[in-house]
Amino acid sequence: MQRTTTMQSMATPHVVVRGGNPDFLDLPWDLSLGDWQHPRRLLLPKGISRHEVQFYGYEAGTYAIKELPLKPARHEYAVLRELETMDAPAVKPVGLVERPWVDPQSEGAAAVITRYLDYSFSYRELLSGPGFGERRNQMLDAFASLLVELHLIGCYWGDCSLSNVLYRYDADAIEVTMVDAETSEIHPSLTGGQRENDIEIMVTNVAGGMSDIAASQGKDLEQADITLGEDIAARYRSLWDEVTSAPAIGLNEQYLITERINRLNELGFEITDLELVPDADAHRLRTHITVAGRNYHSRRLRELTGVEAAENQARQILSDLRYYEAAQGRLTATQKSVAAVRWRVEVFEPLLERLRDPEDRRTEDPVQAYTDFLHHRYLMSTDAGRDIPNEEAYARWLAAGQPGYPAA
Repeated sequence: MQRTTTMQSMATPHVVVRGGNPDFLDLPWDLSLGDWQHPRRLLLPKGISRHEVQFYGYEAGTYAIKELPLKPARHEYAVLRELETMDAPAVKPVGLVERPWVDPQSEGAAAVITRYLDYSFSYRELLSGPGFGERRNQMLDAFASLLVELHLIGCYWGDCSLSNVLYRYDADAIEVTMVDAETSEIHPSLTGGQRENDIEIMVTNVAGGMSDIAASQGKDLEQADITLGEDIAARYRSLWDEVTSAPAIGLNEQYLITERINRLNELGFEITDLELVPDADAHRLRTHITVAGRNYHSRRLRELTGVEAAENQARQILSDLRYYEAAQGRLTATQKSVAAVRWRVEVFEPLLERLRDPEDRRTEDPVQAYTDFLHHRYLMSTDAGRDIPNEEAYARWLAAGQPGYPAA
């Protein structure tokens, strides 16, 4: 549900806000965003943007506001709404503000409001930090996966760059989310030329971003990691081939279909359709698997328990659920459903509450901390050669300063 707020004052904007969010009418829309002095403003991490972007906190959550000319603002809001219906890895649009007294081609003619991505950070924090060496492969894989996801659903980005993505720790990986869609287009599907053009733009933009980082650190251009984008492109092409190939299998090799589906699921991709077509060789079948977004584990966890988590967090948390189920012995399908509820009530929620307790935790993201704990418990059990109970593992985890993923 969305509501439209229109008032007669010459300096009052036309505001469209989706239900469940503030109306934002307490903000000084008669001024340019750069001139705002408002107590709700929050200083949060962000990448470099050609437009003014600021963050504001409300009881309902934190929101990003970006000023734009009218036409690109309307376009970005519409694209983000469409991406949301596809469950795409993009920020969630909340509202569109139009200032009718401003020239529609001027920068401040409109603003797009999106939900702030909790626990996220910009590329400068990630790439400039001391732990980037360990995180480099994770970021490159995540960036490549993001492009594959968007291209699978027919989204041509048009301006993919380090600045147009937000990063967040996702268990022992990194999650990336698209935050800028003003140049994006949604098509039924993309041609190879459109995909390659998107990749070329990404490579150029990433090289520029790395050059900027080198310059900010007082380094020469030769010291900049300008090949980062080319590395992402190589990983993208490899992953694209993996999820879109249509290999032929023998009539007695159907088990290979199951293996491929399991491999794609392990990568996080959901399978929506499986098509088997007789090949030119009557003794073989051509397999074509339709792959959806990379959220298989997060959706599965939500279906089983109602727990919301990022993809790799969900993968580890599901392993914890399986660990709990295994401790109960052989279970029927009904008993597994009951066990999932009991695990959430008896194991997951109590530990998550302790992680939220400011006296008992040192993290801002309790779900991420839960996966860090699971990793630490696994290492302890491996070293001890036995299962370590949660209470024992948790006490030793705190005493050790919460080691594990992600590195601080």
